[in-house]
Amino acid sequence: MLGANKVAIWVMTGLLSVTSVFFNLYIFLMSLRNYREKKQWSASETIIVALSAADIFHHVVCYFWMTMDEMDKGCHIVHLQYTLMLLVVFSLKFTIMWDTTFLTFYYSTKLVSTPNHCYTQIQTTILKHVTLAVFVIPLCGLSTCMPMLAVFHEDNYTQVNQDCGVLIPDTYPGKIYEVIYLLLSDVLPGLITTKCCVSISIHLANHLRHMKASTNGAHCPKLGTQLRVIRMALSLVVIFLIFLMVDLYVNYQISVNHENAIVLTFLFISIYTTVTAMVLIYGKKTLWKTLLHDYNVCLDGCACLSFLKVPEQKTKHSIAPAKVKN
Repeated sequence: MLGANKVAIWVMTGLLSVTSVFFNLYIFLMSLRNYREKKQWSASETIIVALSAADIFHHVVCYFWMTMDEMDKGCHIVHLQYTLMLLVVFSLKFTIMWDTTFLTFYYSTKLVSTPNHCYTQIQTTILKHVTLAVFVIPLCGLSTCMPMLAVFHEDNYTQVNQDCGVLIPDTYPGKIYEVIYLLLSDVLPGLITTKCCVSISIHLANHLRHMKASTNGAHCPKLGTQLRVIRMALSLVVIFLIFLMVDLYVNYQISVNHENAIVLTFLFISIYTTVTAMVLIYGKKTLWKTLLHDYNVCLDGCACLSFLKVPEQKTKHSIAPAKVKN
């Protein structure tokens, strides 16, 4: 079934890659433009730029691997080239997961105040070294993936539809390492992200309850500038957890049932990075307004498409007790 649809998966991944690269490149270039104007980056912008760069490189390497595999049916290309590209893909996936977790952690620290002084000190220390952290994460991803060359088997013994250069954990050390890799790249950032989601949700519930009590229920409470950030953070968490469950299932099928489903991994992470980029653009109000404006300007060149224009309305927000620098 998978082999019959590999070409369709390749085409779908290509379309998603183009979309994801467009949105992430837009975020990257707009952030660079803002940096040239302001001569500084906020912590959130640093993390978002690092995440966008990792997404772009991941799509380029990932789709190049899929294209080589699709064209090289006889596996004539040197196996080492496939292996090294897969190593880069897995390390970039590690980077994407942890950058997303780091971004969610950042927003949780800005939205939620904790009475635990020790925990607050740890948060402050981490946020003081954001730039260092976004450089350390890719290095950790690469070092975490290097043991694959030693413990994963280079021959593809999947049941059907063999791909060239797929690393299979068919030995006992290989299976142990795969569990460790999934714990470090998927499960651990998933737990941290879930914790941040719970903290933000509790903060939102408490804030709404206090505002409702202060107005005696006279009108619906509003969060103002916090609302967009909270929506973005919670959306990132939901998307992350959905991808986490899918990715763990696909890895289970590959390692336990020996199904050749690695192209599904590439497809799902393409969907994940595309949706994440769109959520990030929405969350950054300046990016969202600029994107809508540029989109409408492009449609102005063709009168017949004017019905597709999106209205650029200025929303009036009520003053919130605390503002988040987004």
